[in-house]
Amino acid sequence: QTFNGKLRLRYAEGDWIHSTDLFGLRTSAEYLRNNDDGTTTRDKQTTAYRYSASAGSALQLGEHRQLAANGRYERDDFATYDRQGSFSLGYGTRLIDRELVILDAQLGPGVRRTHEADTDETRTGLIGRGQLDLRYQLTDNTALVNNLLVESGSYNTFAQNDLGLSVSMSDRLALKAGWQARHNSDVAVDKRKTDTLTTMNVVYTFK
Repeated sequence: QTFNGKLRLRYAEGDWIHSTDLFGLRTSAEYLRNNDDGTTTRDKQTTAYRYSASAGSALQLGEHRQLAANGRYERDDFATYDRQGSFSLGYGTRLIDRELVILDAQLGPGVRRTHEADTDETRTGLIGRGQLDLRYQLTDNTALVNNLLVESGSYNTFAQNDLGLSVSMSDRLALKAGWQARHNSDVAVDKRKTDTLTTMNVVYTFK
């Protein structure tokens, strides 16, 4: 059983653009456990529990150029770093601006605070943050989008890539298939460095 959902809010006023993203994931699975008396018991176990929140404000310097401040917090009960929080400043610009292809980039310094579950150690350090946002309009109602986020510091490099294919059925309703890959360079021995998530969602846009 899996539940996942995402909410994105965007507000523009004058030269300022404000945005907020919320994400939640919870997965549980049933399995049969063999008892000592030879019987079996059906148990249920949580296999994924993660939520995150991010917010940002950007000041437009001109067409497709901006100064931005970004904050992000994440809780993941099954990761080496079960809590991560970061704040960064950055400069953004549009690298490609065509009728069918748009590519935006943002780069800047920041600070990150993490908690390691196995050692109960909390660490704070400087990071470099980079983000790439790609949108490719395949047809009038079909778009391929890809978002890459990288936060690199002295003891861990975190990267998350979100690839999605969206098919619009109306101005407000769309179907979206997504594939997410998350990578941490410094993890515990029994943890994988890269996790993936495949989703199929209905997207509704409020205007």
